Parts: sequence; structure tokens; C-alpha cells
Amino acid sequence: MSSAPEVRYLDRSTPPHISTLIAATALGAMSMNIFLPTLPQMAEYYQADYALMQRSVTLYLLINAILQLGIGPISDRFGRRPVLLGSFILFSLATIGCIFAPTAEIFLAFRMAQAVVVAGLVLGRAVVRDIVPGPQAAAMIGYVTMGMALVPMIGPVVGGILGETFGWQANFVLLLATGLTVLTLTWFDLGETARASTGGFREQIREYPELFTSRRFWGYCGATTFASGAFFAYLGGAPYVGSEIYHLTPSQVGFFFGAPALGYFVGNFVAARLSVRLGINRMILYGTSISTAGLLIPVALHFMGLDSAQTFFGSVTLVGLGNGMTMANGNSGMLSVRPHLAGSASGVGGAVMLAGGALLADLAGSSLAGSATAMPLVAIMLGSSAMSIVAIVYTIRRERFVGAV
Repeated sequence: MSSAPEVRYLDRSTPPHISTLIAATALGAMSMNIFLPTLPQMAEYYQADYALMQRSVTLYLLINAILQLGIGPISDRFGRRPVLLGSFILFSLATIGCIFAPTAEIFLAFRMAQAVVVAGLVLGRAVVRDIVPGPQAAAMIGYVTMGMALVPMIGPVVGGILGETFGWQANFVLLLATGLTVLTLTWFDLGETARASTGGFREQIREYPELFTSRRFWGYCGATTFASGAFFAYLGGAPYVGSEIYHLTPSQVGFFFGAPALGYFVGNFVAARLSVRLGINRMILYGTSISTAGLLIPVALHFMGLDSAQTFFGSVTLVGLGNGMTMANGNSGMLSVRPHLAGSASGVGGAVMLAGGALLADLAGSSLAGSATAMPLVAIMLGSSAMSIVAIVYTIRRERFVGAV
């Protein structure tokens, strides 16, 4: 009786090693937040307003969202491997542009071009869904994102130290070196996992209504979008909170900034261990509830007069914990609604998530202007997290009383 072929590391004729998937997804996470502790430094370098440099988060997320709409169906049609390789090449070129950009506007243009790296996040999940089904996919996504979570936990710390020691450009030099390393690893290890498709790109797009008419898809999409919305609002507002409200140095901002990633790491470990036993829906409900409860803590402490950097960033760790439990299962749910459109589902779901995240990040940045406390940011995060509970409760009720649609 024949057994499944053994996965051989650095052999693209076999499915990829899990470390390759972690690297492909982690590069996007690293690009998103490693330089954030140095945003005030970058604004001073370019003699630009902080609000303008904060657009490096908002615009990056918006372009991510737009690209995801195409990355999914293109990879369904032409394969995961060529799309990933092309995206990592373009990312490396855009990173060189960021390093040498002479003005803030040119920097933002290259920063938007860096968003092509989102292919790693989209297709890392799709590759998992290609090779393992159902709850097992949620467990494997949990392990992949658990490894990926180390990057945003460590990245801001490294970024703050590099910024203080060598200047903000050092962060993008590190991104360039990492991008080239991931490109090399993908070339040698990641073989094609998508099933061959004979339809054209237009045919892939025409199949989108299959997703759009599924209420289960939108339920999972809503749960992940609102849950991650709290984190994206944090990305947009936390650098300002750390530097302007709590008066922290870039290295201190980097240290505190990684607090949610610690919770996210633990949450992904929990998802990997318990998703098969408890099921996707229960894990999402537990995760969204933990995140929302965590955001009530800084509100209570503020009214008790105990507001500080330690209490704010420490409380937000629970948001990361809940998101770690939610995102792996929510993504697996989206991809499992229509398995033959896994790439498209990942792209559409990711686009909605990042578009919402961009809006919340921009709202967080603008709402904090002139504020003496972090409460405007906390209010936005709390509202978004609460809506994630509504979305998963709706999904559960649909399955219980109407059936899978």
C-alpha cells in the first residue's frame, strides 16, 4: 500500500516545507510594522507632517486590498508558485526605492509598490488549503501564523533599535535582505500546489458570485474583518500614542508595540491545538469575545486614574490573543465554503479585511490628533471588536436554523 510522498526540504517537486510558508507570510507582516516606531523620525527627515507619513500604513493597506482581488484568481488560473516569485522580486525592487527616495511623496509611492508582498499572505493560506482539508487546514494555518506572529512581536523592537542606531533607512535595508532570502527559499522549495485550471481569468472572475451569494462566506469575512480591524486601528494609532501621549523613545515604542503579537502567538498556538476538537465557529466566538473583553480593561483603568503605557499596551495583548484564535479559523472558514475557489476566497476576504483595516487605521490616526489620552483609539478598537462577535453569532445562527448556504 503506497503512502503519501515525503516532503523533501528544498525540493520544489514536493509540497513546501512549513518553514517556507511561514517565511512567505511573515515577510508581509514584517514589512507592515517594522518601521512604525521610527515614523516620527521619518517625518523629521522628510520635514513632513506626521499625518502624511502615517499614510504609509493607510495607503499600504489599501493597495494590499486592491491587489488581493486579483492575486487570488490569477493564482487559481496560473498557479501559486509563479505569482509568489514575481511578487517577491517586485517587493525587493520597491524596497530599494524606499531606501533612496528623496522626498516623502516618492517614498510613499515606493511604499505602495511594496504592497505586492501581500501575495505571500494570500497564497500562504491558499497553499495550506490546497494540501489539507477542513479543520486540519485551520490547525495548519494556526501553526503557520503562530510562526509568523514572531515577526510582528520582534520586528518593532528591532526596528526601533535600528532606527535609533543607524537611522530609519536601516529598517528597509533589513527588509531588502529578508525579501531576497524569502525569494530564494521559495524558488527552491515551493512547488505548485494548485490544481490545474483550464478556464481563463475572466472565468475566474465570473465565479465570484458563488462567493458573494454565500452568507456563510460573508459571516466569516465579517468576523475576520472586524476582529483584525481592531489591530489595524492599533497600527495606525499606537505609534502616536507611544511617542506623543506616553513620551516613549523609538526603541521603547518598539518594545511596547509588540505586545499584541505576543498574545497573537499564544492565540495561534491555541487555534492549532484546539480547532479540530472544538470546531471553527466556537473558536471564533471564543476569540472575538476575549479580544472585546480585553479592550474593556483600558477603559476601566482610565476611569480609575490608572492610565499608563504599561496598562494600555499590556491590555491590548488580549486583543492579540483573541485575534490569534479568530483569524486562523475565520480564514479556514472562508476558504472552506467553496473549496474549488480557495485562492479567490482568500483574495476577496483579504481585500475586504485590509480595506476595512485601512479605513480604521486612518480614522485612528486622525482621531488622536491633539488628544491627551489613548481613549479615542481604544473606542475605535472596541467598536470594531464588538462587531466581530455580531458577525460570528450571525454565522452560527445561519448554520443552525437555515443550513449551510
